Amino acid sequence: MSLPSKVAIVTGAGSGVGKAAALALLGAGYRVVLAGRREAPLQQVLAESSAPGNGLAVPTDVSDEASVAQLFATTVATYGRLDVLFNNAGVSAPGIPLEDLKVEQWKTVVDINLTGMFLCIRQAFRVMKAQTPMGGRIINNGSISATTPRPNSIAYTSTKHGVSGLTKTASLDGRKHNIAVGQIDIGNAATEMAARMATGILQANGQIAIEPLMDVSIVGQSVLYMASLPLEANVMFHTVMATQMPFAGRG
Repeated sequence: MSLPSKVAIVTGAGSGVGKAAALALLGAGYRVVLAGRREAPLQQVLAESSAPGNGLAVPTDVSDEASVAQLFATTVATYGRLDVLFNNAGVSAPGIPLEDLKVEQWKTVVDINLTGMFLCIRQAFRVMKAQTPMGGRIINNGSISATTPRPNSIAYTSTKHGVSGLTKTASLDGRKHNIAVGQIDIGNAATEMAARMATGILQANGQIAIEPLMDVSIVGQSVLYMASLPLEANVMFHTVMATQMPFAGRG
């Protein structure tokens, strides 16, 4: 049985948005390499998919250069090429006043959300420019926090603003290698990270308010749409969010 033509890596694939994207890609016939710190959740995602045989779980720490290199080497050794990277892995810091945030907490968010994303972009470039046919697609997970912050979120917001810089620069640098780079900015998908929205979260005016959520599978379909475009076209920035959530004006 011949392998499908498209191969994808999804980081942070064990839960939330990464899981939704991996399931959507697997359902569409992609060969998907699921990356995450723990193997058990990755295997569980494969077990839940409609095509578990089309996936491979590779435990990975995106903040570690050697671990990222091994992820991409394993992908190429197994499937021969890489067509899509969904650069999704990310964490947040405690929602506390910025003057109380410890530098270790700041560094953890930067190491994963920004440095980890750079390491994956760099490795994807190395693979995509060397393969035949040359090129591929990188989709970075930004956030609506990449444009509009929430209170007490300086580490997360700063890194997500940085992701937009990574996206723009990598998109520019990728042109000569036929590498399309875009970004998906997500608002209030129903994941473990966003569960607090349903019980009430601090607003810019100091009030606590419950915010609407959307099914995370909608995000998976958005990633699949971006991934499925021919390389002659690129969605550079795509925002998908719960319709009734506060965003424009954050109120």
